[in-house]
Amino acid sequence: MNSTVRGYFHPKTATGAASLIPAPPWQYSGDLLTVEYRTDPQRVRELLPAPLELAEEDPGAVALIWADWQSCSSSREELLDPVRAQYREAFAVVRCAYLGRTYSRCVYIWVDKDFALARGLHQGYPKKLGSIHQTRPHPYGPAPRIEAGARFGATLAAADRRLAEATFTLREESAAHGFVNGHPMIHHRWLPSIEKGKGLALDELVETGAASFEAGPAWAADAELSLFDSPTEELARLEIREPIGAYYRQVGVSWDGGRLLESGTSGAG
Repeated sequence: MNSTVRGYFHPKTATGAASLIPAPPWQYSGDLLTVEYRTDPQRVRELLPAPLELAEEDPGAVALIWADWQSCSSSREELLDPVRAQYREAFAVVRCAYLGRTYSRCVYIWVDKDFALARGLHQGYPKKLGSIHQTRPHPYGPAPRIEAGARFGATLAAADRRLAEATFTLREESAAHGFVNGHPMIHHRWLPSIEKGKGLALDELVETGAASFEAGPAWAADAELSLFDSPTEELARLEIREPIGAYYRQVGVSWDGGRLLESGTSGAG
């Protein structure tokens, strides 16, 4: 008699309790620090496989975002076991065009927990492990309040090398929270065949976005951002040519699946 194994993701077991991630929906509460700038549009183009093209408007715009998250499944049980809920990430987002529509696309992203990495790979995010830190607000003591003049820092490192660092000084409440990460996400889900020379076993172009979203006031900020070279990372190729803006915001997001746009037509090599 064959055994039945359960679980949304590996490892699948008799009970499914050891699965690295539960089934969606996945829910998130987080503090986001965002800095937007312009780079050489050709550096964005080189990260867009077919059939994606540069966005018509402001094609060199980049958003680098730090996020301090608490996340959970629909049961919310992870919130009472915080090691399964809390993680941090930093990610670079550009915009692109597909069939005449503008999308956001995450081109680099680092996280500090395995369950967040697995969720991202399922969604098409190119997640890697890294070391991410950002200042947390607090209404008492020396930590910054969410108010004009409050200062925040953020750092990103991977493979023992610092990749980026930024400082933010909140200026005023803002109607906007940036524009680069403001569209549905368009990603590729790729998995090489187990047989040599057989290409991709999974090759999908997908659209994803929030099933629900809520947020507190956005704050515009003055920011200073530095990027650093690394032998194993390429974030610094998105060099800073001109600052656009910076923001702080607290958000709540739910994710519950995406939509297949194309299959088997990517430019992956």
